[in-house]
Amino acid sequence: MNRQFLLAKRPKGLVESSTLELVERPVPEPGDGQVVVRNLLLSLDPTNRVWMNEADSYLPAVPIGAVMRGIAAGRVVASRAKGLATGDLVTGLLGWCDYAAVDAAQVNLVPVGVPLSAALSVFGHIGLTAYFGLLDVGRAKPGETVLVSGAAGATGSLVGQIAKLQGCRVVGTAGGPAKCAWLREDLGFDAAIDYRAAHLHEAVAAACPDGVDVFFDNVGGDILEVALQHLALRGRVVLCGAISQYNAVSPKGPAGYLHLIAKRGRMEGFIVLDYIPRAAEAISALVPWVQQGKLRYKIDVVDGLENAPEALNRLFDGRHDGKLLVRVAKDEAAC
Repeated sequence: MNRQFLLAKRPKGLVESSTLELVERPVPEPGDGQVVVRNLLLSLDPTNRVWMNEADSYLPAVPIGAVMRGIAAGRVVASRAKGLATGDLVTGLLGWCDYAAVDAAQVNLVPVGVPLSAALSVFGHIGLTAYFGLLDVGRAKPGETVLVSGAAGATGSLVGQIAKLQGCRVVGTAGGPAKCAWLREDLGFDAAIDYRAAHLHEAVAAACPDGVDVFFDNVGGDILEVALQHLALRGRVVLCGAISQYNAVSPKGPAGYLHLIAKRGRMEGFIVLDYIPRAAEAISALVPWVQQGKLRYKIDVVDGLENAPEALNRLFDGRHDGKLLVRVAKDEAAC
């Protein structure tokens, strides 16, 4: 049987047990040009929560009664598509389910030897987001100060390390002393701010005495307000996400945007899908950095598709370390 999570209702706030309905359907058969993929690992991302809303975002809202959209990695178990064979490992928007029948053009072949966890993190959409967000949108340069919110998360931790590799001074915000210690001691951040314990305005002022040249924002809300107040001349704000606002009934926008005028600053949002045609550019840099031990990533795996809804909420309360994945099925590749 094929277990599928269907969107049952639009959530208000955090996902509840009634938000998604787990159903069982027959395993699909591939049509012409399609493959059937047995999902092994499911990526949990803040955008999953955005897609549940009624309003469209950069992709259409998930319809009520439809399989919940999500990025996953799995093994091809049936193929009627040229170039893809049974046994191949692939990634794509496969959804919250055990099996997915998709057009071959909708999946990407995972190179031999690359762990699926890496394909869904540092060598996947997470790595591309960090690389292009910092270097293409943020235009970080050696000697500049880079402030990263959500720095212990999947994307933020990579952003900070890439910034260090570019010769920047890096400050990160994270929740709790353990995560802050990991940023400083293991990843080489110059400073880490515990947003739960510190007064943000004073902490950022102390950690960034010359101002913030690049603010890579994954969180929004209070830290965005503070970063705008401490923006350096011609500073750049990279809007990657706003995880503090995704469950809010009335999301809070920045009141301090006038600082952008005085500082001749720039604030720009981006979506990683726009950079897919340039993926090889990022991968050519990310692979040797990982191989040389210069870029580290952390994986947090939850077992069982049935636990995906509850696990998604961990993204919003900090109960995870690094890239959050769900192991849908046991397989030697699902690591």
